Amino acid sequence: ESMKVPLFVLSLLLHYAYILCIGWSIAFPSKRIWPPSRKWSWQYIVIWGLFIFAILANVGLVVVDWNSWGMTGNARFFLGVPLVGVGAILLGWSMWTLGFENTTGVQDGFVIQGPYKFTRNPQYIGDIVMFVGIIVIANSLYAWITFSLMILAFLMLPLAEETWLEEVYGEAYRVYKQRVPRFL
Repeated sequence: ESMKVPLFVLSLLLHYAYILCIGWSIAFPSKRIWPPSRKWSWQYIVIWGLFIFAILANVGLVVVDWNSWGMTGNARFFLGVPLVGVGAILLGWSMWTLGFENTTGVQDGFVIQGPYKFTRNPQYIGDIVMFVGIIVIANSLYAWITFSLMILAFLMLPLAEETWLEEVYGEAYRVYKQRVPRFL
């Protein structure tokens, strides 16, 4: 019980810092943090460090604040588990299709097959669906708040990436952007 509030505050700080880095990258694309300039650059370390620690804090909140909020009973599992499953499958398929380097923000080729034929950001859609499922299953106000902040970040990330993608892939990306929706 004594761990909840400090862990929640830490999680909020990590999420706000992550969102601030993304916002900075949107506002100042020439000085972006995401996507990073190269693997193991300070931008790469900062953005991935914030993301990893924010997710770990979220998982910690799910554990210490499990089933402490509004929903009683187990009906939430009937909605949450399929959402987590569908989100995880879409995320995995998208990561496999895009490849590790591209997934981590390092340029490794322009990909428009698999789920990328239907949406420019299937990984983010998979993450968001999975996070909504976790929010429902965990039944925790703290997890609801912090995972919602992560969802906000994932809605912002494409705005930081699109300028970079146009710089790197030029007309091919502009045509793709006109043909395929950002999300759905």
